[in-house]
Amino acid sequence: MVKELKVSALENGTVIDHIPSENVFQVIKILNLEKFKTHLLIGTNLESKKYGTKGIIKLSNKFFDKEDVNKIALAAPNATLIVIKDFRIIEKNTVRIPDKIEGIVKCFNPNCITNIEQVPTKFEVISKDDLKLHCHYCEKITNKTNIVFI
Repeated sequence: MVKELKVSALENGTVIDHIPSENVFQVIKILNLEKFKTHLLIGTNLESKKYGTKGIIKLSNKFFDKEDVNKIALAAPNATLIVIKDFRIIEKNTVRIPDKIEGIVKCFNPNCITNIEQVPTKFEVISKDDLKLHCHYCEKITNKTNIVFI
């Protein structure tokens, strides 16, 4: 006997699918969704044929700008964004880590000018598979384990 979770369809909004289960709450935090005022569905440790387990976030009447999509890509590089309007899928795309990242994450070097003065961070992505960011200012490498979102 197969048990299914039934969730109402979105009229308008966005679904973030294929989030690694362990990153669901990180995505919620970096997108500031804990303050979201309309319908929000969070699922974690759901079965996935492709990934074993996955997380999903459904947001009613919420659409993301490029900066938010870049944040999602850094936290969940295999996530799929599904945009829904009038109960129909309008767009479905896998997020992509951009080549350059500005103002999203902190430089881990405490002596970097971005941590001392009001200078926005700038990084070049030097590895997308094993995420590594090269700071434009101090030239230090920030890897996935020490990324802190601003």
